[in-house]
Parts: sequence; C-alpha cells; structure tokens
Amino acid sequence: MLTGLGVLMLVLLLLGFPMMVPLAAGTLYMMFTGMTFFGPDQAVSWMINGVGSWVLAAVPMFIFAADILTRGHTANRLLDVVDAFTRHLRGGLPITTAASCALFGAVSGSTQATVVAMGGPMRPRLLKKGYSDSFTLALIINASDVALLIPPSIGFIIYGVAMQTSIGDLFLAGILPGFLIMVMFSLYCWIDSRLKGITPDPKASWRERRRALRRVILPLGFPVLVVGGIYGGFFSAVEASAVAVAYALLLEVVIYRQVKIRDLGSLALSTGMITAVVFILVAIGAAFSQALATAGVPEQILKPIIESIGDSQFLALLLIAVAFFIGCMFVDPIVVILILVPIFKPLVQSTGLDPVHVGVIVTLQAAIGSATPPFGCDIFTAIAVFRRPYLEVIRGTPPFILVLLLATLILIVFPQISLLLPSLGSD
Repeated sequence: MLTGLGVLMLVLLLLGFPMMVPLAAGTLYMMFTGMTFFGPDQAVSWMINGVGSWVLAAVPMFIFAADILTRGHTANRLLDVVDAFTRHLRGGLPITTAASCALFGAVSGSTQATVVAMGGPMRPRLLKKGYSDSFTLALIINASDVALLIPPSIGFIIYGVAMQTSIGDLFLAGILPGFLIMVMFSLYCWIDSRLKGITPDPKASWRERRRALRRVILPLGFPVLVVGGIYGGFFSAVEASAVAVAYALLLEVVIYRQVKIRDLGSLALSTGMITAVVFILVAIGAAFSQALATAGVPEQILKPIIESIGDSQFLALLLIAVAFFIGCMFVDPIVVILILVPIFKPLVQSTGLDPVHVGVIVTLQAAIGSATPPFGCDIFTAIAVFRRPYLEVIRGTPPFILVLLLATLILIVFPQISLLLPSLGSD
C-alpha cells in the first residue's frame, strides 16, 4: 500500500497538478484503502488544527510587508550602499548582488520577492559588465535563498510551528549562517571574476559611501525592529509582523512616497492570493502528515535507520539534511517541512539534537531546494520575471549549489555557528 501511495502522488506530480492535489489524493488513498483508519471529519479536524496556530498569523503580514518593499524604493537603497563599498573589488558587481540579496532578505524574508527586487536592477548591470546570463541568473536565484535564513523568515515560522520551537530563537540562529553563505558566495564570485579577467569599477569616494549609508539607515531598521523587538520583550513574533507592515507603510508610503495609497489594494490582493496558497498547503500537509503518523509510516521507515545511527548527532543531522535536500528538489519546501519535520522529530529527540540548530539545517535545505532543479520555485520565478528558458536559468546553478552544500556541512560540523546568538539572547 505504501508503494501505491508513492506511485499515485508521483503520477499526479508528473501530470502537472499543483502540490495540494497529490497531498489531498494521498490522504484520501490512505483513508479509503484501509492503510489507516480515520473518517472525513477527522481529516477536516487535522486540517483546521494545521492552520490553527496563532503564530501562522505572522505569515501573511510578513508577505504583505515584503510586497510593499518590493514595489517601493528600499531595494535600490540597499544596492547603492553595498555597491559603494564593493565596486572596486575584483568581482565587485556579483559580490554587490550577493550582499544586496542578503540585506533585502533581512528586510523582506521572501526568496521570491528578493529575486524580483534584486534581479531587476542587477541583471542588466551584470550582463553589461561581461558576465554570462546563466551565471547572472544562477547568482540571483541562489543568493536570494539567503532570505530564508535571515529574519524575518517564513520558513522558520513554518518549522517553528511544526517542531513547536521558539520562533525568536530560530530568527537569531539564522543570522550567522546567512552571513556565512553570503561570504562564501562573495569568495566564489571573486575567484570566478579573476579567472574570467573581468576588471573592477573605480573605487567610490567616502562622500558617496557616507551618502549611501545615510540613505540605508531606515531600511535596515527592519531586522533590528523585528529581532530586537522580540528579544527585548516588546512584542511577540506575530506582533512583530504587524509592526513590520506598519514600518513598511511608513517607509514607502509616507517617507519615500514610492507606493501610493491606491496601490495598497492590489498589493493586499497579491498577498491574499499567496497566503491562500500557503495556508491550503499547510492545512492539507498537516492532514497528510497526521495520516502518515496514524498509519505508522514514520516508524516503518525510520526505525531501522534510527537503530543504525544510535546516538550519533552527526549522522542524524546528515540524514536530515539529505532527506530535506532531496525532498525540496521535487516538492514545495513548505510542504516538505510540514511532512518531514514530524517524521524526524523522534530522531531529533532520541539523539539530543537542539531543535533550533536542526531548524537552521532544515531551512537551509529548503533554501537550496528553492533554486535546485527540477522544481525549485525560484527557478520558475526567474523564468517568469526575466523571460528566459528553463535550461538557461539552471545551467549556472551547480557551483552555487555546491557552495550551499559545503555551507550545510560546515554548519553540521560546527553547530556553534547557529547556536551562538540564541545562547547570548537567552543569557
């Protein structure tokens, strides 16, 4: 029966159905084939409970804030300040792109918003400088994935709900890994530019740098406001999301005046559509996960693996990373988190792993999956935004994926990178 379930869901995916359909079909398959015993009322109850967590209210608010910032002037200000300090370096333009994506991720928390906001202005400049389109597109979509690690992060919110872990601790834990990946991408861009013989631009004057810094002070207030407000005890994660929206409105509508009042309706509609898709996936994913648990599937799959791993935290983290990496290559990361986190929760508990550190590893795999063929969501965002063919978008991704996998290994071996800031915050 388990094989039949897998075949059914795979066929539906290959036929092009949205992910919610295979999940719903899989849940119904388990119900009607006697693989486990539950009724429609129980399935509906699981779905309601899946979206019943108050913390999930932060998701649409952060999405709305990201939409406002993407429409506004924040992205250009972030680009200008990074460019002022890096343009004279070898590979300065791709380094600017990588760092700007990290900074915009810290403001928006959305990988797709970062692809749109950073890719629009940076792609023409990279092409004009002599970089290939495949390198340019790969850099944009992979650097944008850092947004999943730097707060506010929707991936951390979904994981925190599934694992029942502090969202604030997860937000803090993602900062240093996100910075590490940004540095690794910058180093790769520097090496690649030297090999290609691309010359740097003239160095910016300190007057230009001071001006760029003044222009970016207010946008950089977002991560300070969100993380500092949560850990300062001023508001919860949900309240922080509402404050983020208010701050985005103040910045783009009142101060910069790049977003008009009349634009808010279309932005709210866009946010509502994205939120609806996310919450449908969360609801159906929760029901599917509960049905799997009721059928005893996690025990069937994981029991021999857990017995072979013993209490080795390294092997447990490696297994988790591989499972989430493969899953996120084919399925939406939110769905993978919802399904696999409950399955691996006993392994995390039995080996004594810190769930916050596990959350960083899991969310990083979701970030890698967002830009990894065949079905990474950022790949299709780039196809839609830049109107380039699928093969051209993915051609330059392997080196960046290797960098991200190396970052995963570093974080597994050195968990202190993830846990340093949360430990300081709890002191």
